[in-house]
Amino acid sequence: MKFLFIVQGEGRGHLTQAIALAEIIKKQGHEVSGALVGSGSGHRVQAFFREAFPAEIIPFASPGLVYSRKTRALSLPNTFKALFRHFRQYCNSLFRIDRCIRELQPDVIVNFYDVLGGLHQVLFRKKAPMVCIAHQYLMLHKDFVHPEGNRLNRFLVNLNSHITALGAEKRLALSFYAGEPDKNIRLVPPLLRDEVKKLDPEPGDYFLAYVTQQTMADEIVGWQRRFPVNHIHCFSDRPQEEEVEEVSPNLFFHRINGSRFLEMMQKCKGVISTAGFESVCEAMLLGKPVLMVPIKNHYEQTCNAIDGERSGAGLYRNTFAVSDFIRFMAGYTNKRSVFREWEAAGAGLILEHLIQPAGNPAAASPSFTPRPFTADDFKAFSFLHQQGQQPG
Repeated sequence: MKFLFIVQGEGRGHLTQAIALAEIIKKQGHEVSGALVGSGSGHRVQAFFREAFPAEIIPFASPGLVYSRKTRALSLPNTFKALFRHFRQYCNSLFRIDRCIRELQPDVIVNFYDVLGGLHQVLFRKKAPMVCIAHQYLMLHKDFVHPEGNRLNRFLVNLNSHITALGAEKRLALSFYAGEPDKNIRLVPPLLRDEVKKLDPEPGDYFLAYVTQQTMADEIVGWQRRFPVNHIHCFSDRPQEEEVEEVSPNLFFHRINGSRFLEMMQKCKGVISTAGFESVCEAMLLGKPVLMVPIKNHYEQTCNAIDGERSGAGLYRNTFAVSDFIRFMAGYTNKRSVFREWEAAGAGLILEHLIQPAGNPAAASPSFTPRPFTADDFKAFSFLHQQGQQPG
């Protein structure tokens, strides 16, 4: 069978999942004909994906939720500004996606959480069935436990998830654990690269941290100076001249480097993370406990932290409470064997859903049959955009 990927290309998560699935598909003798990679600019594709993905890569402009550079919280003003500013580009992207699908003629389209992938399925004549894969679909499952408050962010994230899966036959929710299906949502194991699965964990004497905000880095520095006996290696995007900088005795800051981070995770005694789904899964695969500290007002990370704690990955806190984490580790039960068994089932389970994508067509089909999107529609949208109006 021939598969075509559509990938939301901002960040690393969906891109690494696409790489992992391409490895599985090739091992089973199927073909990945290409990856359409969406980003805000429409041109940028991260270098690690270009180096690792085994087929043609086609970039396109795609909308997405925009987060504040300073706080990393969801920014509604910036999201809507970007949507309106690049509206014409997004319309062009829909036609680019349609042209690529007609040229490559896949048997199945796999959408890794891109909005235009979903919109294409309902605005254009469907040319192949689509299966959607992302951990965000777990938040739509009836049994998922949501954090209290943040109702607006919950609504917007879930709305975005629904749009990405418009017209999909199945939504595969990457999950820390197995569970019952809910309508056309199926829980499946995480997609982790072979690079991670080949690692052999070792006991260590240091904590490994990953942070994306200066304020979070400052919290770690402050705590470690109060308890300097603790050895911490921290990867962050803080500016520094050298690859590794010794900030104080037993505290080292590293420039972000994916391969080096995994190598050090293999030998650490615990991970301190901002609750990104992939990093928590990687730690679980290696049997390393995780202190999960979501970025403030980042709804997805808060969901990941709550779900990760419930799954036995580690401890959820709103601040870098490393002292709490040390006490937690004293009674930590390593569930590596259980998680590895679940992860190992992923290749067969996910491929089965992809080869038979029409498992529940009644639940996946829209309640209306949309007419194909045409060039005349695009002209009308472009005219309204130029006039500063919203299309009705």
